[in-house]
Amino acid sequence: MRPASGATRWGSSVGMRNSIAVMNTKGGVGKSTLVLALAETISAYHGKNVLVIDSDAQASVSSMLMSVSSLYKLQSEGATIVDYLHARVLKNQVIDWPKFIVRNVSDVDDARSLFLLPSDMQLTLLEREVSKENLHGRLREVIAELLTGVKRVFDIVLIDCPPGLSVLTECWLREADFHISPTKADYVSVCGLEVFRRFKALNPEMGFAENLGVIVNLKDGSSASDEEYHRWLESNPDNACFAQAVPRMSALQDAANFQTYERSYFAKYPGQVGSAVRALTDEVMARLAARTAQPGQPPAPPAAVASA
Repeated sequence: MRPASGATRWGSSVGMRNSIAVMNTKGGVGKSTLVLALAETISAYHGKNVLVIDSDAQASVSSMLMSVSSLYKLQSEGATIVDYLHARVLKNQVIDWPKFIVRNVSDVDDARSLFLLPSDMQLTLLEREVSKENLHGRLREVIAELLTGVKRVFDIVLIDCPPGLSVLTECWLREADFHISPTKADYVSVCGLEVFRRFKALNPEMGFAENLGVIVNLKDGSSASDEEYHRWLESNPDNACFAQAVPRMSALQDAANFQTYERSYFAKYPGQVGSAVRALTDEVMARLAARTAQPGQPPAPPAAVASA
């Protein structure tokens, strides 16, 4: 990947609370696909500059936003979040984060303001090294510095966290402005929310992201059980459930498959799925607008950004 040339339109997000960690301690809730849909909708439908930070060692959202060969090239060239954190945390090197940001991702032709900090399976090994060297504090410091930098440049920052509560995930949750919790409307996924709630209550003096809301994802509209769990989630005001649920439909699962050809936003998110995703994104943006400060003057753009 070579540094991108030409002008890039950057956001004016100085002073904004605009970083969102997306996580549930339970896997299989459609988290990465939801991050993808939100990011592409915010870019294409709301015209905002969006950065997706892939913090999952499975690199799921990275593979949804670019071809496997392009992602592998970045990984082999040492141009992922793993390499950035390795240099900053384990080696204490001074390194510019913009060099690890990739533009021209997504196969949606009208989502050209979407950027990615890609991941790699070596992320798990990095976390082991951080724990082995007792560098948890340093990791959180670097995460805080990174978020401070990207928040000044991008309108919205979405962090795709893996399931479970790893050292790195805790750093995102303590340094991000908000968190969103996707869940399926079933018993096991709801239990994952409870585990997360208990974790959040630990060590409140260390700080924690503010709850932006719970999203009911992959809902089966014909299931009485799904409807019952959805109503139960809504009945708890602590969940701050979003009104719009995302239905379980094949079109949304198909959207996770990156295509080598570009397609329109409405071709990728057609019909009922597109309507649901746009309505949900409208809610997310409205809640952010209600809780964030007014933006300041736009900063100077970073020196270099790679292109997928």
